[in-house]
Amino acid sequence: MNLLRALVLALGLTAVLPAFAEGRSIIVLDASGSMWGQIDGRAKLEIAREALGTVLSTLPAETEIGLMAYGHREKGDCGDIELVVPPGKGTAAAIVAAAQQMKFLGKTPLTAAVRQAAADLHSTEEKATVILITDGIETCEADPCALGRELETSGVDFTAHVVGFGLTADEGRAVACLAENTGGRYIQASDAGQLEAALKTTVAAEPEPAPPPEPAPAKLDRNIDPVLLLTEGGKEPEIAADAIFDFYPLTDEGPAADRTHTLYGNSVEYLAPGRYLMKTRLHKATTEQEIEVTDSELAQPVAVLDAGLLRLRVLANEGGEPDGDAWFEIRGPGDIVESGYGKATVVLPAQEYALSLRLGAAEVSQSFVIVAGGELVKDVVMGVGVAAFSVVYAADAAVSDGDLHTEIFEAKTDLEGNRKSLTYAWGPDAKFDLAPGEYLAVVSLDAVQARIPLTIRVNERSEIRVDLQAGVAAFTTPGDELIEVLSAAKDIEGNRKQLAYGYGPEWQTVLPAGDLVVRVEKDGTASETPVTVKPGERLELSLKAAP
Repeated sequence: MNLLRALVLALGLTAVLPAFAEGRSIIVLDASGSMWGQIDGRAKLEIAREALGTVLSTLPAETEIGLMAYGHREKGDCGDIELVVPPGKGTAAAIVAAAQQMKFLGKTPLTAAVRQAAADLHSTEEKATVILITDGIETCEADPCALGRELETSGVDFTAHVVGFGLTADEGRAVACLAENTGGRYIQASDAGQLEAALKTTVAAEPEPAPPPEPAPAKLDRNIDPVLLLTEGGKEPEIAADAIFDFYPLTDEGPAADRTHTLYGNSVEYLAPGRYLMKTRLHKATTEQEIEVTDSELAQPVAVLDAGLLRLRVLANEGGEPDGDAWFEIRGPGDIVESGYGKATVVLPAQEYALSLRLGAAEVSQSFVIVAGGELVKDVVMGVGVAAFSVVYAADAAVSDGDLHTEIFEAKTDLEGNRKSLTYAWGPDAKFDLAPGEYLAVVSLDAVQARIPLTIRVNERSEIRVDLQAGVAAFTTPGDELIEVLSAAKDIEGNRKQLAYGYGPEWQTVLPAGDLVVRVEKDGTASETPVTVKPGERLELSLKAAP
Protein backbone atom coordinates (compact mmCIF):
# COMPACT_ATOMS: atom_id res chain seq x y z
CA MET A 1 0.00 0.00 0.00
CA ASN A 2 1.40 3.39 -0.97
CA LEU A 3 2.33 5.32 2.22
CA LEU A 4 0.36 8.42 1.28
CA ARG A 5 -2.73 6.31 0.43
CA ALA A 6 -2.41 4.63 3.85
CA LEU A 7 -2.14 7.97 5.61
CA VAL A 8 -5.19 9.31 3.80
CA LEU A 9 -7.22 6.21 4.72
CA ALA A 10 -5.91 6.46 8.27
CA LEU A 11 -7.32 9.94 8.56
CA GLY A 12 -10.78 8.82 7.44
CA LEU A 13 -11.04 10.60 4.06
CA THR A 14 -13.72 9.11 1.80
CA ALA A 15 -12.97 11.07 -1.37
CA VAL A 16 -11.32 9.44 -4.40
CA LEU A 17 -7.58 9.15 -3.74
CA PRO A 18 -5.15 10.90 -6.08
CA ALA A 19 -2.42 8.95 -7.86
CA PHE A 20 0.58 9.67 -5.66
CA ALA A 21 4.09 9.63 -7.18
CA GLU A 22 6.13 6.47 -6.81
CA GLY A 23 9.78 6.64 -5.78
CA ARG A 24 11.50 7.34 -2.50
CA SER A 25 9.76 9.15 0.37
CA ILE A 26 10.66 10.92 3.62
CA ILE A 27 8.30 11.47 6.55
CA VAL A 28 8.98 14.87 8.17
CA LEU A 29 7.79 14.59 11.79
CA ASP A 30 6.96 17.59 13.99
CA ALA A 31 8.86 16.95 17.23
CA SER A 32 8.32 20.43 18.64
CA GLY A 33 7.26 21.10 22.22
CA SER A 34 3.63 21.73 21.22
CA MET A 35 3.25 17.98 20.54
CA TRP A 36 2.93 17.58 24.31
CA GLY A 37 -0.51 19.20 23.97
CA GLN A 38 -3.40 16.85 24.62
CA ILE A 39 -6.37 15.66 22.59
CA ASP A 40 -9.03 13.80 24.57
CA GLY A 41 -6.64 13.44 27.51
CA ARG A 42 -3.70 12.02 25.53
CA ALA A 43 -0.54 13.74 24.35
CA LYS A 44 -0.50 14.31 20.59
CA LEU A 45 2.98 12.81 20.39
CA GLU A 46 1.67 9.49 21.76
CA ILE A 47 -1.11 9.40 19.17
CA ALA A 48 1.36 10.27 16.39
CA ARG A 49 3.72 7.47 17.48
CA GLU A 50 0.88 4.93 17.45
CA ALA A 51 -0.29 6.14 14.04
CA LEU A 52 3.19 5.79 12.58
CA GLY A 53 3.54 2.28 14.00
CA THR A 54 0.16 1.17 12.60
CA VAL A 55 0.60 2.63 9.13
CA LEU A 56 4.23 1.63 8.64
CA SER A 57 3.51 -1.97 9.67
CA THR A 58 1.35 -2.32 6.51
CA LEU A 59 4.05 -1.15 4.07
CA PRO A 60 5.63 -3.61 1.62
CA ALA A 61 9.27 -4.35 2.41
CA GLU A 62 10.43 -2.84 -0.89
CA THR A 63 9.08 0.60 -0.03
CA GLU A 64 11.92 3.14 0.19
CA ILE A 65 11.15 5.53 3.03
CA GLY A 66 13.02 7.59 5.63
CA LEU A 67 12.36 9.80 8.65
CA MET A 68 13.34 13.43 9.25
CA ALA A 69 12.47 15.32 12.46
CA TYR A 70 12.67 18.88 13.69
CA GLY A 71 12.59 20.38 17.18
CA HIS A 72 13.66 17.12 18.86
CA ARG A 73 17.07 18.05 20.27
CA GLU A 74 17.09 21.70 21.38
CA LYS A 75 14.65 24.38 22.49
CA GLY A 76 14.41 27.59 20.47
CA ASP A 77 16.73 26.40 17.63
CA CYS A 78 15.33 26.87 14.11
CA GLY A 79 18.23 24.79 12.79
CA ASP A 80 17.29 21.71 14.82
CA ILE A 81 16.54 19.47 11.79
CA GLU A 82 17.90 15.93 11.39
CA LEU A 83 17.56 13.09 8.89
CA VAL A 84 17.06 10.45 11.59
CA VAL A 85 16.56 7.46 9.26
CA PRO A 86 17.86 7.80 5.66
CA PRO A 87 15.37 6.61 3.01
CA GLY A 88 15.79 2.96 2.10
CA LYS A 89 14.03 -0.39 1.92
CA GLY A 90 12.90 -2.12 5.11
CA THR A 91 13.27 0.99 7.29
CA ALA A 92 9.79 0.87 8.86
CA ALA A 93 10.91 -0.68 12.15
CA ALA A 94 13.81 1.79 12.47
CA ILE A 95 11.45 4.73 11.90
CA VAL A 96 9.00 3.51 14.55
CA ALA A 97 11.84 2.92 17.03
CA ALA A 98 13.30 6.38 16.38
CA ALA A 99 9.91 8.04 16.93
CA GLN A 100 9.46 6.18 20.22
CA GLN A 101 12.82 7.47 21.54
CA MET A 102 12.42 11.02 20.24
CA LYS A 103 12.18 14.04 22.51
CA PHE A 104 9.60 16.72 21.71
CA LEU A 105 10.80 20.16 22.84
CA GLY A 106 11.78 22.62 20.10
CA LYS A 107 10.42 25.05 17.52
CA THR A 108 8.62 24.41 14.19
CA PRO A 109 10.97 25.07 11.22
CA LEU A 110 8.71 23.01 8.92
CA THR A 111 9.64 24.93 5.73
CA ALA A 112 13.39 24.37 6.16
CA ALA A 113 12.78 20.71 7.06
CA VAL A 114 10.75 20.03 3.90
CA ARG A 115 13.40 21.82 1.83
CA GLN A 116 16.14 19.62 3.36
CA ALA A 117 14.06 16.47 2.82
CA ALA A 118 13.59 17.36 -0.87
CA ALA A 119 17.35 17.86 -1.20
CA ASP A 120 18.10 14.52 0.49
CA LEU A 121 15.69 12.83 -1.96
CA HIS A 122 17.43 14.51 -4.94
CA SER A 123 14.06 15.87 -6.06
CA THR A 124 15.64 17.76 -8.97
CA GLU A 125 16.85 14.44 -10.44
CA GLU A 126 14.20 11.83 -9.64
CA LYS A 127 10.67 11.32 -8.34
CA ALA A 128 10.28 12.15 -4.65
CA THR A 129 7.55 12.48 -2.04
CA VAL A 130 7.64 14.27 1.34
CA ILE A 131 4.97 13.63 3.99
CA LEU A 132 4.88 16.42 6.61
CA ILE A 133 3.08 15.59 9.90
CA THR A 134 2.69 18.76 11.98
CA ASP A 135 0.57 20.08 14.84
CA GLY A 136 1.63 23.69 14.33
CA ILE A 137 2.45 26.32 11.74
CA GLU A 138 5.84 27.71 10.73
CA THR A 139 7.59 29.51 13.65
CA CYS A 140 10.96 30.27 12.00
CA GLU A 141 10.11 33.16 9.66
CA ALA A 142 9.82 31.14 6.45
CA ASP A 143 7.08 30.85 3.78
CA PRO A 144 5.83 27.26 3.18
CA CYS A 145 3.63 28.46 0.28
CA ALA A 146 6.62 29.92 -1.56
CA LEU A 147 8.64 26.75 -0.92
CA GLY A 148 5.84 24.65 -2.47
CA ARG A 149 5.93 26.72 -5.66
CA GLU A 150 9.73 26.52 -5.77
CA LEU A 151 9.87 22.74 -5.33
CA GLU A 152 7.08 22.18 -7.87
CA THR A 153 9.04 24.17 -10.45
CA SER A 154 12.48 22.68 -9.73
CA GLY A 155 11.53 19.03 -9.06
CA VAL A 156 11.37 16.22 -11.63
CA ASP A 157 8.20 14.83 -10.04
CA PHE A 158 8.06 16.23 -6.51
CA THR A 159 4.98 16.00 -4.26
CA ALA A 160 4.51 17.22 -0.68
CA HIS A 161 1.56 16.00 1.40
CA VAL A 162 0.72 17.72 4.69
CA VAL A 163 -1.06 16.02 7.61
CA GLY A 164 -2.37 18.68 10.01
CA PHE A 165 -2.83 17.08 13.43
CA GLY A 166 -5.13 19.13 15.67
CA LEU A 167 -4.70 22.35 13.66
CA THR A 168 -7.35 25.05 13.62
CA ALA A 169 -8.87 26.08 10.28
CA ASP A 170 -6.67 29.20 10.05
CA GLU A 171 -3.56 27.16 10.89
CA GLY A 172 -4.55 24.54 8.31
CA ARG A 173 -4.77 27.21 5.62
CA ALA A 174 -1.27 28.41 6.51
CA VAL A 175 0.27 24.99 5.68
CA ALA A 176 -2.21 23.56 3.14
CA CYS A 177 -0.65 25.65 0.39
CA LEU A 178 2.63 23.70 0.70
CA ALA A 179 0.80 20.56 -0.41
CA GLU A 180 -1.50 22.23 -2.94
CA ASN A 181 1.38 24.05 -4.69
CA THR A 182 3.12 20.71 -5.35
CA GLY A 183 0.01 18.79 -6.44
CA GLY A 184 -0.25 17.11 -3.04
CA ARG A 185 -3.04 16.90 -0.49
CA TYR A 186 -3.68 18.62 2.82
CA ILE A 187 -5.21 16.09 5.27
CA GLN A 188 -6.77 17.20 8.55
CA ALA A 189 -6.82 14.93 11.66
CA SER A 190 -9.18 16.50 14.15
CA ASP A 191 -8.98 14.23 17.17
CA ALA A 192 -7.63 10.95 18.49
CA GLY A 193 -10.93 9.08 18.20
CA GLN A 194 -11.24 9.83 14.49
CA LEU A 195 -7.65 8.81 13.89
CA GLU A 196 -7.89 5.56 15.89
CA ALA A 197 -11.13 4.47 14.18
CA ALA A 198 -9.67 5.08 10.72
CA LEU A 199 -6.47 3.23 11.62
CA LYS A 200 -8.46 0.12 12.66
CA THR A 201 -10.14 0.12 9.26
CA THR A 202 -6.76 0.46 7.53
CA VAL A 203 -5.11 -2.34 9.46
CA ALA A 204 -8.06 -4.68 8.90
CA ALA A 205 -7.93 -4.29 5.13
CA GLU A 206 -5.88 -7.14 3.66
CA PRO A 207 -5.61 -6.39 -0.03
CA GLU A 208 -6.42 -2.86 -1.07
CA PRO A 209 -9.98 -2.78 -2.44
CA ALA A 210 -10.36 -2.31 -6.16
CA PRO A 211 -10.94 1.30 -7.13
CA PRO A 212 -14.57 2.22 -7.88
CA PRO A 213 -15.55 2.57 -11.50
CA GLU A 214 -14.76 5.87 -13.11
CA PRO A 215 -17.66 8.33 -12.75
CA ALA A 216 -19.39 9.53 -15.84
CA PRO A 217 -17.81 12.66 -17.27
CA ALA A 218 -19.15 15.75 -15.51
CA LYS A 219 -21.07 18.25 -17.54
CA LEU A 220 -19.48 21.07 -15.54
CA ASP A 221 -15.81 21.44 -14.69
CA ARG A 222 -16.78 23.61 -11.70
CA ASN A 223 -20.15 23.23 -10.02
CA ILE A 224 -19.91 24.87 -6.54
CA ASP A 225 -19.56 28.61 -5.85
CA PRO A 226 -20.81 29.56 -2.35
CA VAL A 227 -21.93 33.13 -1.64
CA LEU A 228 -21.21 34.61 1.78
CA LEU A 229 -23.21 37.42 3.40
CA LEU A 230 -22.85 39.05 6.80
CA THR A 231 -26.61 39.64 6.95
CA GLU A 232 -29.69 38.65 4.94
CA GLY A 233 -30.07 40.85 1.85
CA GLY A 234 -26.63 42.41 2.22
CA LYS A 235 -23.68 42.47 -0.18
CA GLU A 236 -20.84 39.97 -0.20
CA PRO A 237 -18.00 41.70 1.73
CA GLU A 238 -14.48 42.06 0.37
CA ILE A 239 -13.23 40.13 3.37
CA ALA A 240 -15.17 37.08 2.10
CA ALA A 241 -11.85 35.96 0.60
CA ASP A 242 -10.94 34.74 4.12
CA ALA A 243 -13.97 32.42 4.32
CA ILE A 244 -13.66 28.63 4.69
CA PHE A 245 -16.38 26.25 3.46
CA ASP A 246 -16.30 22.60 4.63
CA PHE A 247 -18.55 20.02 2.97
CA TYR A 248 -19.80 16.91 4.83
CA PRO A 249 -21.74 14.27 2.82
CA LEU A 250 -25.29 13.72 4.09
CA THR A 251 -26.42 10.14 4.69
CA ASP A 252 -29.61 8.60 6.01
CA GLU A 253 -28.04 8.75 9.49
CA GLY A 254 -27.04 12.40 9.13
CA PRO A 255 -23.85 14.20 8.06
CA ALA A 256 -20.64 12.16 7.75
CA ALA A 257 -18.06 12.63 10.49
CA ASP A 258 -15.37 13.70 8.03
CA ARG A 259 -15.51 16.45 5.46
CA THR A 260 -15.07 15.55 1.81
CA HIS A 261 -13.79 18.88 0.62
CA THR A 262 -12.75 22.34 1.81
CA LEU A 263 -13.16 25.45 -0.32
CA TYR A 264 -11.36 28.70 0.52
CA GLY A 265 -12.54 32.25 -0.14
CA ASN A 266 -14.10 33.09 -3.51
CA SER A 267 -12.95 29.89 -5.24
CA VAL A 268 -15.19 28.08 -7.71
CA GLU A 269 -14.50 24.34 -7.74
CA TYR A 270 -15.93 20.94 -8.58
CA LEU A 271 -17.69 18.85 -5.92
CA ALA A 272 -19.01 15.35 -6.50
CA PRO A 273 -22.81 15.50 -6.99
CA GLY A 274 -24.84 14.82 -3.86
CA ARG A 275 -26.29 16.28 -0.69
CA TYR A 276 -23.96 17.97 1.82
CA LEU A 277 -23.89 19.79 5.11
CA MET A 278 -21.94 22.99 4.31
CA LYS A 279 -20.23 24.56 7.32
CA THR A 280 -19.09 28.15 6.77
CA ARG A 281 -16.50 30.01 8.82
CA LEU A 282 -15.26 33.58 8.53
CA HIS A 283 -12.95 34.48 11.42
CA LYS A 284 -15.09 34.04 14.56
CA ALA A 285 -18.49 33.73 12.81
CA THR A 286 -19.93 30.36 11.70
CA THR A 287 -23.08 28.92 10.17
CA GLU A 288 -24.16 25.63 8.57
CA GLN A 289 -26.83 24.54 6.09
CA GLU A 290 -27.82 21.59 3.89
CA ILE A 291 -27.17 21.94 0.15
CA GLU A 292 -27.43 19.82 -2.98
CA VAL A 293 -24.85 19.75 -5.76
CA THR A 294 -25.33 18.39 -9.29
CA ASP A 295 -22.97 18.05 -12.23
CA SER A 296 -25.21 20.00 -14.58
CA GLU A 297 -25.88 23.27 -12.74
CA LEU A 298 -23.65 25.69 -10.81
CA ALA A 299 -24.68 25.63 -7.13
CA GLN A 300 -24.43 29.00 -5.38
CA PRO A 301 -25.65 28.40 -1.80
CA VAL A 302 -25.92 31.59 0.25
CA ALA A 303 -24.35 31.44 3.73
CA VAL A 304 -25.66 34.17 6.06
CA LEU A 305 -23.41 34.64 9.11
CA ASP A 306 -25.50 37.18 11.07
CA ALA A 307 -22.22 38.95 11.84
CA GLY A 308 -20.40 42.25 11.46
CA LEU A 309 -16.87 43.50 10.83
CA LEU A 310 -14.67 45.10 13.50
CA ARG A 311 -11.71 47.26 12.52
CA LEU A 312 -9.80 47.88 15.76
CA ARG A 313 -6.78 50.15 16.23
CA VAL A 314 -5.05 50.68 19.57
CA LEU A 315 -3.21 54.03 19.73
CA ALA A 316 -0.81 55.22 22.39
CA ASN A 317 -2.09 58.78 21.93
CA GLU A 318 -4.53 60.73 19.76
CA GLY A 319 -3.46 61.04 16.13
CA GLY A 320 -0.83 58.29 16.33
CA GLU A 321 -0.45 54.99 14.51
CA PRO A 322 -1.43 51.59 15.97
CA ASP A 323 1.09 50.68 18.66
CA GLY A 324 2.60 47.23 18.14
CA ASP A 325 3.24 46.94 21.89
CA ALA A 326 -0.42 47.50 22.78
CA TRP A 327 -2.10 44.17 23.63
CA PHE A 328 -5.83 43.63 23.23
CA GLU A 329 -8.26 40.84 24.02
CA ILE A 330 -11.87 40.52 22.81
CA ARG A 331 -14.24 38.19 24.68
CA GLY A 332 -17.84 37.34 23.85
CA PRO A 333 -20.51 34.72 24.53
CA GLY A 334 -19.90 31.17 23.38
CA ASP A 335 -16.20 31.19 24.34
CA ILE A 336 -15.32 33.65 21.57
CA VAL A 337 -11.82 35.01 22.18
CA GLU A 338 -9.63 37.09 19.88
CA SER A 339 -6.36 38.71 20.95
CA GLY A 340 -3.34 40.38 19.43
CA TYR A 341 -1.29 43.56 19.29
CA GLY A 342 -1.86 46.97 17.78
CA LYS A 343 -4.74 46.38 15.39
CA ALA A 344 -7.20 43.78 14.13
CA THR A 345 -9.69 43.26 11.33
CA VAL A 346 -12.05 40.51 12.42
CA VAL A 347 -15.59 39.28 11.68
CA LEU A 348 -17.64 38.61 14.83
CA PRO A 349 -21.19 37.31 15.43
CA ALA A 350 -23.69 40.10 16.13
CA GLN A 351 -23.69 40.57 19.93
CA GLU A 352 -21.96 42.51 22.75
CA TYR A 353 -18.26 42.03 23.54
CA ALA A 354 -15.81 42.96 26.30
CA LEU A 355 -12.56 44.60 25.22
CA SER A 356 -9.44 44.66 27.42
CA LEU A 357 -6.32 46.63 26.44
CA ARG A 358 -2.87 47.04 27.95
CA LEU A 359 0.09 49.22 26.96
CA GLY A 360 2.93 49.09 29.43
CA ALA A 361 1.38 49.74 32.85
CA ALA A 362 -1.68 51.46 31.34
CA GLU A 363 -4.88 49.39 31.15
CA VAL A 364 -8.27 50.14 29.57
CA SER A 365 -11.51 48.11 29.60
CA GLN A 366 -14.49 48.80 27.35
CA SER A 367 -17.45 47.07 25.71
CA PHE A 368 -18.82 47.31 22.19
CA VAL A 369 -21.69 45.88 20.13
CA ILE A 370 -21.41 44.26 16.70
CA VAL A 371 -24.45 44.75 14.41
CA ALA A 372 -25.23 42.19 11.69
CA GLY A 373 -24.02 43.53 8.34
CA GLY A 374 -22.35 46.52 9.97
CA GLU A 375 -18.74 47.66 10.08
CA LEU A 376 -17.46 49.07 13.36
CA VAL A 377 -14.30 51.18 13.09
CA LYS A 378 -12.98 51.51 16.62
CA ASP A 379 -9.90 53.51 17.63
CA VAL A 380 -8.96 53.16 21.29
CA VAL A 381 -6.60 55.85 22.60
CA MET A 382 -4.65 54.60 25.61
CA GLY A 383 -3.58 58.16 26.52
CA VAL A 384 -0.14 57.38 27.89
CA GLY A 385 3.07 59.23 28.55
CA VAL A 386 6.59 57.83 28.40
CA ALA A 387 9.15 57.73 31.19
CA ALA A 388 12.64 57.10 29.78
CA PHE A 389 15.54 56.53 32.19
CA SER A 390 19.28 57.00 31.83
CA VAL A 391 21.45 56.08 34.82
CA VAL A 392 24.99 57.20 35.71
CA TYR A 393 27.30 56.33 38.58
CA ALA A 394 28.20 60.03 38.64
CA ALA A 395 28.79 62.82 36.12
CA ASP A 396 29.25 61.12 32.70
CA ALA A 397 30.05 57.61 34.00
CA ALA A 398 27.04 55.78 32.46
CA VAL A 399 25.79 52.53 33.95
CA SER A 400 25.75 49.59 31.50
CA ASP A 401 25.23 46.82 34.06
CA GLY A 402 22.43 44.39 33.15
CA ASP A 403 21.63 43.93 36.86
CA LEU A 404 20.33 47.50 37.06
CA HIS A 405 16.67 47.25 38.13
CA THR A 406 14.03 49.97 37.66
CA GLU A 407 10.61 49.51 39.23
CA ILE A 408 7.57 51.78 38.97
CA PHE A 409 5.19 52.12 41.96
CA GLU A 410 2.00 54.05 42.54
CA ALA A 411 2.81 57.29 44.37
CA LYS A 412 0.08 56.79 46.97
CA THR A 413 0.53 54.37 49.85
CA ASP A 414 -1.99 52.08 51.52
CA LEU A 415 -2.88 52.15 55.22
CA GLU A 416 0.28 50.20 56.07
CA GLY A 417 2.51 52.56 54.10
CA ASN A 418 3.09 50.20 51.15
CA ARG A 419 2.95 51.13 47.48
CA LYS A 420 1.56 48.97 44.66
CA SER A 421 4.18 47.85 42.13
CA LEU A 422 3.05 48.45 38.52
CA THR A 423 5.91 47.36 36.25
CA TYR A 424 9.68 46.94 36.14
CA ALA A 425 12.62 46.48 33.77
CA TRP A 426 16.22 45.24 33.95
CA GLY A 427 19.24 46.94 32.44
CA PRO A 428 20.05 50.52 31.47
CA ASP A 429 17.87 52.74 29.29
CA ALA A 430 14.56 51.46 30.73
CA LYS A 431 11.42 52.93 29.13
CA PHE A 432 7.84 52.71 30.40
CA ASP A 433 4.42 53.55 28.95
CA LEU A 434 2.35 54.96 31.83
CA ALA A 435 -1.11 56.43 32.28
CA PRO A 436 -1.14 60.10 33.38
CA GLY A 437 -0.55 60.53 37.11
CA GLU A 438 1.94 60.47 39.96
CA TYR A 439 4.44 57.62 40.41
CA LEU A 440 7.56 56.64 42.31
CA ALA A 441 10.49 55.09 40.44
CA VAL A 442 13.00 53.01 42.43
CA VAL A 443 16.33 52.39 40.68
CA SER A 444 18.54 49.74 42.32
CA LEU A 445 22.00 48.39 41.57
CA ASP A 446 23.69 46.15 44.16
CA ALA A 447 23.90 48.17 47.41
CA VAL A 448 22.74 51.45 45.84
CA GLN A 449 19.17 52.66 45.47
CA ALA A 450 17.64 55.89 44.15
CA ARG A 451 13.98 56.90 44.56
CA ILE A 452 12.57 59.37 42.02
CA PRO A 453 9.04 60.86 42.08
CA LEU A 454 7.45 61.05 38.61
CA THR A 455 4.64 63.07 37.08
CA ILE A 456 3.38 61.60 33.78
CA ARG A 457 1.32 63.62 31.30
CA VAL A 458 -0.52 62.45 28.20
CA ASN A 459 1.58 62.31 25.03
CA GLU A 460 4.69 63.63 26.80
CA ARG A 461 8.07 61.96 27.08
CA SER A 462 9.91 62.47 30.36
CA GLU A 463 13.69 62.02 30.13
CA ILE A 464 14.82 61.06 33.64
CA ARG A 465 18.53 61.11 34.45
CA VAL A 466 19.38 59.19 37.62
CA ASP A 467 22.71 59.97 39.34
CA LEU A 468 23.44 57.11 41.74
CA GLN A 469 26.43 58.89 43.33
CA ALA A 470 28.14 55.52 43.50
CA GLY A 471 31.36 53.77 42.63
CA VAL A 472 32.50 50.23 41.84
CA ALA A 473 34.51 48.29 44.43
CA ALA A 474 36.51 45.19 43.43
CA PHE A 475 37.92 43.03 46.28
CA THR A 476 40.36 40.11 46.20
CA THR A 477 41.20 37.70 49.05
CA PRO A 478 43.45 34.64 49.35
CA GLY A 479 40.47 32.25 49.42
CA ASP A 480 36.73 32.06 50.02
CA GLU A 481 36.65 34.61 52.85
CA LEU A 482 33.40 36.37 53.79
CA ILE A 483 33.54 40.03 52.75
CA GLU A 484 31.12 42.48 54.38
CA VAL A 485 30.72 46.17 53.51
CA LEU A 486 29.52 48.17 56.55
CA SER A 487 28.67 51.78 57.26
CA ALA A 488 31.53 53.72 58.82
CA ALA A 489 29.32 55.25 61.51
CA LYS A 490 27.98 53.08 64.31
CA ASP A 491 24.45 53.29 65.63
CA ILE A 492 23.59 54.06 69.26
CA GLU A 493 24.22 50.41 70.20
CA GLY A 494 27.65 50.40 68.58
CA ASN A 495 26.71 48.40 65.49
CA ARG A 496 27.41 49.20 61.91
CA LYS A 497 24.78 48.71 59.17
CA GLN A 498 25.58 46.01 56.63
CA LEU A 499 25.33 47.38 53.06
CA ALA A 500 26.48 44.34 51.05
CA TYR A 501 28.39 41.08 51.35
CA GLY A 502 30.07 38.49 49.13
CA TYR A 503 32.84 35.89 49.07
CA GLY A 504 36.42 35.78 47.82
CA PRO A 505 38.70 35.23 46.17
CA GLU A 506 37.18 37.86 43.84
CA TRP A 507 34.04 39.92 44.43
CA GLN A 508 32.83 43.12 42.80
CA THR A 509 29.88 45.27 43.76
CA VAL A 510 28.45 48.79 43.39
CA LEU A 511 28.52 50.89 46.60
CA PRO A 512 27.27 54.34 47.58
CA ALA A 513 29.94 57.04 47.65
CA GLY A 514 31.43 57.87 51.06
CA ASP A 515 33.39 56.41 53.96
CA LEU A 516 32.77 52.70 54.62
CA VAL A 517 34.33 49.78 56.46
CA VAL A 518 35.17 46.42 54.82
CA ARG A 519 35.24 43.42 57.17
CA VAL A 520 36.91 40.16 56.09
CA GLU A 521 36.40 36.93 58.08
CA LYS A 522 37.55 33.31 57.77
CA ASP A 523 37.58 30.53 60.38
CA GLY A 524 36.85 32.94 63.25
CA THR A 525 39.61 35.39 62.30
CA ALA A 526 38.53 38.81 61.06
CA SER A 527 39.98 42.19 60.10
CA GLU A 528 38.41 45.56 59.25
CA THR A 529 39.67 48.07 56.69
CA PRO A 530 38.28 51.60 56.27
CA VAL A 531 37.72 52.61 52.64
CA THR A 532 36.40 55.64 50.77
CA VAL A 533 34.23 55.11 47.67
CA LYS A 534 34.30 58.02 45.24
CA PRO A 535 31.43 58.78 42.80
CA GLY A 536 32.04 57.40 39.32
CA GLU A 537 35.38 55.79 40.28
CA ARG A 538 36.63 52.22 40.67
CA LEU A 539 38.21 51.03 43.92
CA GLU A 540 40.39 47.89 43.87
CA LEU A 541 41.52 46.42 47.20
CA SER A 542 43.32 43.23 48.31
CA LEU A 543 42.20 41.96 51.73
CA LYS A 544 42.90 39.11 54.15
CA ALA A 545 41.26 37.95 57.38
CA ALA A 546 44.39 38.18 59.52
CA PRO A 547 45.76 41.69 60.12
